[in-house]
Amino acid sequence: MPAETPPSPEAPESAVPAEAVAPLIRGVRVLRELTEAGGTLSLSGLERATGLARSTVDRITSTLARMGYVRLDGRDAVATPRLMELGNAYLAALRLPDLLSARADALADALDESVSLAVADRDGIRFIHQATRRRAMSLSFRIGDLLPAERTAPGPLFAAEWTDAEWRAWRERRATDPENRHFTAVPPRELPFPDAEFEQRAEAAGRDGWALDDQLIEPGLVAVSVPVRDPRTGRIACVANVVSHTSRHTATDLRDTLLPRLRATVAEMEHELATAPGPDPGPPPSDLASWIGASKHELGREFIESLARGLTVLTAFGEGRAALTLTDVARATGLARATARRALITYEHLGLVRQHPESRTFTLTPRVLSLGFPPLSRTTLPRIAAPHLADLSARVRESTALAILVSRGPDAEIQYTARAVSPRIMGVDIRVGTRLPAAATSLGRVLLAENQSHALLDEEWEDGLRTLAVPLHDRRGRAIAAVGVALHAAGRTATECVDELLPELRRTASRIEDELRAAGRFTRVPLL
Repeated sequence: MPAETPPSPEAPESAVPAEAVAPLIRGVRVLRELTEAGGTLSLSGLERATGLARSTVDRITSTLARMGYVRLDGRDAVATPRLMELGNAYLAALRLPDLLSARADALADALDESVSLAVADRDGIRFIHQATRRRAMSLSFRIGDLLPAERTAPGPLFAAEWTDAEWRAWRERRATDPENRHFTAVPPRELPFPDAEFEQRAEAAGRDGWALDDQLIEPGLVAVSVPVRDPRTGRIACVANVVSHTSRHTATDLRDTLLPRLRATVAEMEHELATAPGPDPGPPPSDLASWIGASKHELGREFIESLARGLTVLTAFGEGRAALTLTDVARATGLARATARRALITYEHLGLVRQHPESRTFTLTPRVLSLGFPPLSRTTLPRIAAPHLADLSARVRESTALAILVSRGPDAEIQYTARAVSPRIMGVDIRVGTRLPAAATSLGRVLLAENQSHALLDEEWEDGLRTLAVPLHDRRGRAIAAVGVALHAAGRTATECVDELLPELRRTASRIEDELRAAGRFTRVPLL
């Protein structure tokens, strides 16, 4: 008989509650498989990975596409940056990245080593912030990646606070998956170490207040960790972690030379947690129930209403909304209390929500980050823009492009970072990577004059060439890039360009900005 496949660390083993929403469970399964596949998977691949019927996969992905969480590209489902809204809700409610990331970044700069913040997720850890160094050998871990506690430096620190029940759960997982094959962020461990070894590391970490990872994940990788404690409870809020390579530091060297600097930064982080003002609750999502009803009316059976309702429940949480009652969730989403209750019961079963009976509130767990966040946390602006440029080019039948300003002053230049080619026989062909004088292009002019809403060049750069561009803004409202259309002057007059192309261009820019804001809430989105 073939060996039994060990359970995934993402999959709860308890029986499904009678009130759980089955379509929501299936939708979460699709999102997790899509995440494990790196954010792109064929519909037939999703069918095989989830064990769901193809018709069910089609309806789920159609619903997710309507919500903007995936893009259907031929036979593939592709996770979009807007899916990061779910993980953003958890991170915003947690507040730790907002409060502590600047100090982690400063430490990474001072040490010239990668620094991360991690939280516990049952018997594993998840990263909530990464400040990495750009080197030939660099870390591949992403925000939201799940790692087994026993193979990390933060793990023993969290384990030092485990209850007997949590230790039993860890031993059961180790027995079914001794090689960590279901922790896809790390390579399998062919020679697992004895349970007692990790238990001893946890005891030492609890006693010493720090822990080391001496090449437990893979040869050459070393790390040292210190807990950041919640000033209200004294328990670990997160763990700060410095990672290096043995070509730069041994594990002992990390302890002797970098641990004091790490401890000093952790003391600053704990002071920040103790003195930070209360959160400023942003507005919860509004009128989502009406939008869901309209979508169901338009798409019919291809739109799974209960899945859409369930996913909106996660977005009810956020900064200042870390712990919500059932009434709070229903009010924020516009859903009936019974609908919100069933979604919360489902999420509690899936390990995405934790209920606190004493306060009658619910909170999100780090497991929400398993819904698309890791692969999307490494996206770039050109990747975000590319499908939108292609859609725009197909609609207006002209070439489109994205560019950034790479220098300022009298010789300011722009660089093309993404493009979509016109389907016309005669089109504009400027390759990605090309640099041009900013003042000579419409893309450059809207970036040089940041308050300019658009720029039109009418055969100023080249005879017969018209170009039109609008700026792209980041979360702070700064113009960081520009999107433009280029066409032959015989195709449209200058007036027709403004009347016909400018509205389309602005809609495209708005869609890119929406995804950029979602992606850039807790991660850095490179412009190149």
